[in-house]
Amino acid sequence: MKNSAWRIVLGSSKLILLVLFLFSCQEDPIEWEKKSTDLVISEYVANNSDFSEFAKILETTQLTSLLSVRGPFTLFLPSDDEMKAFYAEKGVASYTDLDVAFLRKLVLNHLIPSKIETGDIGLGAIRDTNALGDYLVTEFDGSEIIVNKSIRISKRDIQAANGVIQLIDKVIDPVTASVFDLVESNPSFSLFTEGLRLTKLKDTLQIVTFPYGKKLARTRFTLLAVADTTFNRYGITNVDELVSYFTSAPDSVTYLNNGFYRYMEYHCLGGTYFLNNLETRVYPILSYDNNISVTVDTDYKLNFNALTKLYTGFIIEESNYPAKNGTVHAINDLLPVFQPAPTVITLETTDYFDMRQGDYYGKYYMRWFDGQNTFENIKWEGDYLLYYFKDHNTGKLLNDDCLSMNGWWWVQITTPKIMKGKYKMTANLWSGQTNYLVYVDGVNTALIKDSDPAETTSWGEFEWTETTTHTIKVITKSPGLLFWDTVILTPIK
Repeated sequence: MKNSAWRIVLGSSKLILLVLFLFSCQEDPIEWEKKSTDLVISEYVANNSDFSEFAKILETTQLTSLLSVRGPFTLFLPSDDEMKAFYAEKGVASYTDLDVAFLRKLVLNHLIPSKIETGDIGLGAIRDTNALGDYLVTEFDGSEIIVNKSIRISKRDIQAANGVIQLIDKVIDPVTASVFDLVESNPSFSLFTEGLRLTKLKDTLQIVTFPYGKKLARTRFTLLAVADTTFNRYGITNVDELVSYFTSAPDSVTYLNNGFYRYMEYHCLGGTYFLNNLETRVYPILSYDNNISVTVDTDYKLNFNALTKLYTGFIIEESNYPAKNGTVHAINDLLPVFQPAPTVITLETTDYFDMRQGDYYGKYYMRWFDGQNTFENIKWEGDYLLYYFKDHNTGKLLNDDCLSMNGWWWVQITTPKIMKGKYKMTANLWSGQTNYLVYVDGVNTALIKDSDPAETTSWGEFEWTETTTHTIKVITKSPGLLFWDTVILTPIK
């Protein structure tokens, strides 16, 4: 037994000597290079000499620490050559000649606070805004991805420990123009621009932010712009001819009921809709007095006529232009004012401007206690109103959020303007151990029991003879829990 043990020890010693001999024959030790997935984004930038300019800007703006935390982030990263070309465009020799506040905006313009891989990119805009609150638009040139109309992604999906890096062949200059300023800068739209000026719609379309509470709120618009050449096809060659084509009252073009004002406003949507945001439904114009019908199948079709198969289309290569407060699309025809047939409308109880301004929106729970003064179009009585957010296992909870209350309560929403017509009303609403009443425009509809399936229980049929807002109020009959997600209006033909 002793001899056997001794042989094992000798064998181990020989193995150790062999290993030492093999490593002593090498002049230099092997250095293992770190993979990008081992590095956070700030380390990837700092450790690569091709990006020394961007690394120095991160240090100057004190944003290195931001890109060192968990994230996830997406960084669109230009090399030193691209940065130096950018300096030349700005008429400076170095980043040190640029204001630190501008440099900070420049970095944030290249940063999205979520993970966006190229497989997530389509024709339109990246789904999440960048760190400035702006959308980066994307399109394709063959297999290449183009950002903001002129910047190519040169190397895709470099994985880092806290996100992903997309290498780009040009610096992304921050967008500063409003939708009006953007269309005004293009001489191809001079008549359309003059129409916005005469109707004074430009005053609204130039607003980018406005004071809201203790911060600035961002506006969002979409312009469907008509080129001069399109107007020319209809014999319209100057602004006077443009006005007279749509109204016999040229002295009142700033009034809502004027035909020319109606025409120009019909090309202005409230909300920012890039092509990849569009789906088959109606979209309200600024005043919410009318809608534009969108059909998405083999093309993006505006006001599609099922009988004639005619529609107004987008000039794709001249669409999705990014502005600070929205986007501009070029369309291929006049797009005259038209009232489309009502379509299914899904109203989300949390989709109100003042509710969307909070940092909690789309992220976490929030409670409020003042049911009469907190929101313009949401009123309640009860212990508190809860913004309920759960981004997993939510079933049919639209966008992962809803309104919630507990105990004795009532809650009421005021809808946006709804096109006149006849509708069946249902809702996604769940209640816990309680029955409730539903009132529409102050009128009691029916008692809805808590065991009823929310989507299939009708809250009634309504025929509205004018386009206007409506109030929908839910009142508990006994203490219990409420989760109210949507109201669904289905046209009755």
